[in-house]
Amino acid sequence: MQSSSKRKGTMLLVTGMILCVVSAGVAMAATGNAPAGSIGSVAETIQSSFGNLAKVLTAGAYVMGIGFVIASLFKFKAHKDNPTQVQIGAPIALLFIGAAMIFIPSVMKTGGATVFGSNASTGGVSGISTISGA
Repeated sequence: MQSSSKRKGTMLLVTGMILCVVSAGVAMAATGNAPAGSIGSVAETIQSSFGNLAKVLTAGAYVMGIGFVIASLFKFKAHKDNPTQVQIGAPIALLFIGAAMIFIPSVMKTGGATVFGSNASTGGVSGISTISGA
């Protein structure tokens, strides 16, 4: 028999996978770009989804950072109420993790501009998109 936390984790994973599949289908239907089955069209579809993936990761980093900061405030309160039960390291660690999560998007943008230059662009699909005679 599965424990409650394993069951919840499995349900969360399955729900996330279903949402990903549904959102991908809705995005394809909205743009009208159904994949034609060629390698080039598949590559273009994957490349176009990277921009949205970056936006989701950025938003997730901000939300998780704010969540960690709020959790640290509650841990500080718990430490103040009962210092022997909650060690001071837990709220401090949560605070630093939250700050890091909030600043990750700006650090990644600056780091990318430092490594690749400010005029860098992503690679595109070019060349043969279909194989003739196949």
